[in-house]
Amino acid sequence: MDKFDKAIINELRKNARQSISHISEVVNLSRSSVSERIKKLEKTDVIKGYQVLLSESQKEGVSVYFEIKHKCARCSDVIPLFQDIPEVVTCRGITGEMDLVVFVKAETMSRIHEIREYIDMQMDIEKIRTNVVMSEWINNGG
Repeated sequence: MDKFDKAIINELRKNARQSISHISEVVNLSRSSVSERIKKLEKTDVIKGYQVLLSESQKEGVSVYFEIKHKCARCSDVIPLFQDIPEVVTCRGITGEMDLVVFVKAETMSRIHEIREYIDMQMDIEKIRTNVVMSEWINNGG
């Protein structure tokens, strides 16, 4: 990837629906060159697809971040607990007072409560803090 590919990707991240003409003006390449580069980026899986991101208020269900402190020697020892919960989207190790942040999406708040209770009753879990997602202003796909 060269600077032009990076600039094209940057523009698509801002708005994947903008015209090839607009992107070509911004990155200073011809429309056909931009179009060819986008096709190549898609074909080589640099660009894996495009998606519609709804604001939190338009989504069905509930999203939360659980901050978790555990008693295990290593975070990897407690990870199987989260792999068994289908609503878990991501689980990441963090620095600070807590050890993990777990992102969960469920259909209802009562299901979130069930998941939280299940996690909290595990022997290796020392502390759990729940943060409910109220709004989303930026989502760059990551």
